[in-house]
Amino acid sequence: MRDMTRRAQGESPVARQILLLQVGVVVVLVVTAVALAALDARRDSRKAAREQATVVARSVADSPFVRREVVTADPTTALQPFAEEVRRDTGTDFVVIMSTDRVRWTHPDTSRIGGTFVGGTGGALDGKVFTEEKTGTLGPSVRAVVPVSDGDQVVAMVAVGITVDRLDRQLLGDLPGIALAAGVTLLAGLLGAWLIARRLRRQTHGLGEREITRMYEYYRAVLGAVREGLLLVDSDMRVQLVNDEAVRLLALPDEVEGRPLAELGLPPGLVAAVEQRTAVADQTYVLGHQVLVLSTSPAYWHQDEVGAVVTVRDRTELQAVTGELDLVRGLTESLRSQNHESANRLHTIVSLVEMGRPEQAIEFATQELQVAQGLADVVVSAVEEPVLAALLLGKTAQAAERGIDLDIEGELPSELPVAPRDLVALVGNLVDNAFDAVAETRAERAQRVRVGLAGDARSLRIEVDDSGPGIPPEDRAQVLDRGWSSKAAEGRGLGLAIVSQVVSRHGGRLEVTDSSLGGARFALTVETADGGDLR
Repeated sequence: MRDMTRRAQGESPVARQILLLQVGVVVVLVVTAVALAALDARRDSRKAAREQATVVARSVADSPFVRREVVTADPTTALQPFAEEVRRDTGTDFVVIMSTDRVRWTHPDTSRIGGTFVGGTGGALDGKVFTEEKTGTLGPSVRAVVPVSDGDQVVAMVAVGITVDRLDRQLLGDLPGIALAAGVTLLAGLLGAWLIARRLRRQTHGLGEREITRMYEYYRAVLGAVREGLLLVDSDMRVQLVNDEAVRLLALPDEVEGRPLAELGLPPGLVAAVEQRTAVADQTYVLGHQVLVLSTSPAYWHQDEVGAVVTVRDRTELQAVTGELDLVRGLTESLRSQNHESANRLHTIVSLVEMGRPEQAIEFATQELQVAQGLADVVVSAVEEPVLAALLLGKTAQAAERGIDLDIEGELPSELPVAPRDLVALVGNLVDNAFDAVAETRAERAQRVRVGLAGDARSLRIEVDDSGPGIPPEDRAQVLDRGWSSKAAEGRGLGLAIVSQVVSRHGGRLEVTDSSLGGARFALTVETADGGDLR
């Protein structure tokens, strides 16, 4: 379709859009993670600096040397070298020892000694530890103030601090590791997004979202508009699309999409053809009261197989018309033959009269009439059901025309558990199938068909034997399968499928065995528990 109208006037494929979206999400997530990691590292560094300053300040405040010197007249002389040594050893930025009125005795900048400590002391004068982040003479710093006690009396205070600049420099030193981890994460995320987009591109065939939407709408419209049933199956044998006509013809459940094809009760031959990825055209099946023609063909996209397409056509009415046409054709042939035979007999009678032998002419005509009437009397006396009797008389004439020896045994009353229409379908199709079977025998072999009838108001038993080639044991189970037909490809041979459907509808049994005539025997039984009418 012109490459989907040139990609819908520049529309970007769905795979590319999702790739860009995933890349954006990955970048945002990585940047956010780096920012949160930096904030967390900064908070941890502040917390660690506060703890370090508190530990150093406690150590200095608890030192006996400091306690002794803070009560002397000149604490700075002894404490300044000590404080600087502690500062250098602990990696802090200042160690300030001060009086209770906040006058400095020590400071890294000696010019600040004697000045007032910049910052709060909190509860240090009450014997408590106080921490804060404050801007002092050395800039912003994290500091801890600890009291120096002499018994229960606070005699001095020790302030230890670490500047924020030092902490930031330490944080900058950690950033390369964070950046490396972020880079690896970003690369892994981009690679994953590319792999997902690549797979999505294969699955969507590079189409854009409007193209996919439009194709779905078009497909839905086409599926609803066509008069044939359409069933689309993916490569996993699951139904992906089905139109209303296919649901109606195949009697599919409402929630059919996504279900395996093998669970839908379709003809085994059709399911096998789809599974084998073979093209099957115009296979005829009987489903319920319908005669359906099903075809299946593998579906391809750019030479890649993506599933299969199953089409269903209803040919019930056509099959009925064809059956009626075959019946009319058979009756026509039978009447033509009977007309030919009657003409021969009439010529014989006329010739006998012309030869001056009227007695022989009358005897010949009487014998022919008796034979015909006798056959009718036998059939009518054995079968009280008039519709079935008429059918068997027609089959007798047809058998005589085709050179088949047809024997009718048993009796049937007028009250049966099967309606006359179904009875005609059962006997007619079985007899026709037997006629077709014996027609395949060799000329030197007798062509015989035997029909056995038995029944009453509660049960019906019909047996049809033939002298044909029979049915191999491996095919007998298939004969009873729904929709099986040895001549389905020709649109013929549906009689056995119809018989099987009628028997199943009445809850009966249909058996296929070997016949004493040398061919196959089809025996069906229909029974009712209470003698009720199944019509």
